[in-house]
Amino acid sequence: MRALRILLILAVVLGGALVGIDRLAASYVESEAAGWTKASGVRSESIEVDVKGFPFLTQAAAERFDEVDVRATGIQAQAGDRKIRVGELDVVLRDVTVTGDWTGARAGTAAGTALISYADLTAASEREATVAYGGNGKVKVTGSVQILGRTLTRTVLSTVTAVNGDTIRFRADEVPGEGIPGVEELVRARTDFERPLHVLAGMKVEKVEPRPEGLVVTVSGKDVSLAG
Repeated sequence: MRALRILLILAVVLGGALVGIDRLAASYVESEAAGWTKASGVRSESIEVDVKGFPFLTQAAAERFDEVDVRATGIQAQAGDRKIRVGELDVVLRDVTVTGDWTGARAGTAAGTALISYADLTAASEREATVAYGGNGKVKVTGSVQILGRTLTRTVLSTVTAVNGDTIRFRADEVPGEGIPGVEELVRARTDFERPLHVLAGMKVEKVEPRPEGLVVTVSGKDVSLAG
């Protein structure tokens, strides 16, 4: 972190250029912070970090930041033994303290939202079920079963809930039985399922909300570690 130490010295010597040096140092640390996130196991297409607060250099000197905003896109998250793509993840980290020799950081609290498209939920399905928005806060799940030698396809409206802080559960509100014994159980075997969702170490799933653009997952955490 030699470059940041040089910037701190320059800020003292060149007081009139404080604003420019302050922003330069902020850009440098934002780049480093993006590296912390990647080193924490978050694999994504892009990561943007915005360190809040001015003057920045006083926070850097104390190795502590009031707020750091992280935005990641195209995350490959683990869902049990399968991968699931998280389109967007926006997290606000507060009370962030640098650890090691600027090799990582630890946030006192973290809160944010993740967006998973229905196409990505369908792609991660292990039961050959398709997932779509069902309106009114519901998800529409379509699956097919074999009954007496013929294929029976049914679409159900499902409620999505957060379970145990790390899993999202899909369960049909109602399954038409067609008067055939065992049909409901067979359909539910296709349409009812759970997906473990580990987006970022130390964060948990608080709630899920189906919207037209996808499934919005609210996450939060305390004492969240970013590499280091």
